[in-house]
Amino acid sequence: MTSTAPTAAYSSAPPVDPRVIALAHYAGRAVLEHILARHGATFQQQITLRPLAAEGPLQREELVRQVADALKTDAAEVQGVIEELITKGLVAAEASGVHATEAGRAFHAEVSAETAVISARIYAGIPAQDLAAAGRVLALVAERANAELAALTA
Repeated sequence: MTSTAPTAAYSSAPPVDPRVIALAHYAGRAVLEHILARHGATFQQQITLRPLAAEGPLQREELVRQVADALKTDAAEVQGVIEELITKGLVAAEASGVHATEAGRAFHAEVSAETAVISARIYAGIPAQDLAAAGRVLALVAERANAELAALTA
């Protein structure tokens, strides 16, 4: 098990910039992808399954919109991922939309439980006010980056 005590690097960390954000994102994503690989799944599949398993059925078009927006990818790629999940038996399609199957909900719960333990270690020892400040800053950065992307693609 890894240590959860704050490190010297944390106390003397550089200010947030695109590189720091990217390094944190890719470090966390690598942890998730390692867990997903053990289960024979991909990051894109997990992101597509999550809203169905956590929130319930959706119209297929709405799921495609949400995932394409989150992953900054095109609708055709998301449609392909949905088909992969249907083939794996984790998602079912009906006239009313798509929903997670029992196997899909179980898969999501298992991966969520595994990542929760690791996330707890990652975030341990970071003061709540620092996490809140980071959340506010990252939400604002995401909002502004999404606005810039919209302007670039308009």
